[in-house]
Amino acid sequence: MQFSSYTISLLEELERRIDPETEDDLHEQFQNFWDNCCEDIYFQPTRRKFAAPEVELKEININDAVNDYELMLQSELILASKRLNTRGSFPCVRSNYGTGIMTSLFGAKLFMMPYEANTLPTTCSLNDSDAVRRILEAGVPDLQNGFGKDVFAMGEIFAEVFSKYSKIQKYVQIFHPDTQGPLDVAELLWGGEMFYEMYDNPDLVHCTLRLITDTYKRFLDHWYTIIPRREGLNMHWGWMMHPGLIVLRDDSAMNLSPDLYKEFAFPYDNELLDYYGGGCVHFCGRGDHYIGILAQAKNLFGIKLSQPQYNDMETILRTAKENGKKILGLKLFACEEYAARPDAVCGMIHTA
Repeated sequence: MQFSSYTISLLEELERRIDPETEDDLHEQFQNFWDNCCEDIYFQPTRRKFAAPEVELKEININDAVNDYELMLQSELILASKRLNTRGSFPCVRSNYGTGIMTSLFGAKLFMMPYEANTLPTTCSLNDSDAVRRILEAGVPDLQNGFGKDVFAMGEIFAEVFSKYSKIQKYVQIFHPDTQGPLDVAELLWGGEMFYEMYDNPDLVHCTLRLITDTYKRFLDHWYTIIPRREGLNMHWGWMMHPGLIVLRDDSAMNLSPDLYKEFAFPYDNELLDYYGGGCVHFCGRGDHYIGILAQAKNLFGIKLSQPQYNDMETILRTAKENGKKILGLKLFACEEYAARPDAVCGMIHTA
């Protein structure tokens, strides 16, 4: 693939600006955090050397990037470039096609946001249990359906391009695409009708989650043939490092009672965490009502919640501490509140 002079300039200046000592030090800070060697109440990684961009960093609309591989490459390189000039972020990239990657494999209709919103695309829910039954009859879908083709193509482009730049290949991680989690994929695909079927037809829900989990494995297994698995810590979102390979999303679980979470979410999340050697779980909204179940996952290493203000943080923090789990990316105000408590312990919380 032939690239424009602007793309080449982004790659060359990123290669020049990466300082191995700085990146190694930041990685070591995270490793110490995971090795329980952090002596602060909360861990806030700090880059010891900043590197300002040397070329113009253009604004690329995500709708354009989704429809053009080179613009997607530029968009991700620009983000990586910016992170070299921030306090605790890492340069990293991904095949950035939004929350509808997995649902698009099953034929869900793609939905592009208005251009002016500059927001990642998604897919439209079916809201039809008969359509879900037809998906089950068809079995695991073609992994090249929907956004699948683009995700893998971008992975191949990243791998090929990065192999030509030694520092980029070593220090700019290509983290896995947004494959969500089984329950999230099920709701995005099915729609709100799924929640009624948990009561009316639980076997149908389990069959759907089984198919999604199997598809998830095949999809990420193929991804890791393109982008080799990394040993040790893996990056995600540019500001988080964690043991294990995956970050699952569990946003839909906020709608479930603890009993429903235990039946319909936990077994499939736990299976994937075990299969991929562990990782982290992210959720938006409330999760304190099921955190005690989630924390039982042996290969769950970290919990990333976006909105501490919607949670009983006493429950979240106590449960994490008792089960040896880290809290990742906690908002600074919540970290400061925790640090003021007499029972605060060092090294359990990371803030981005």
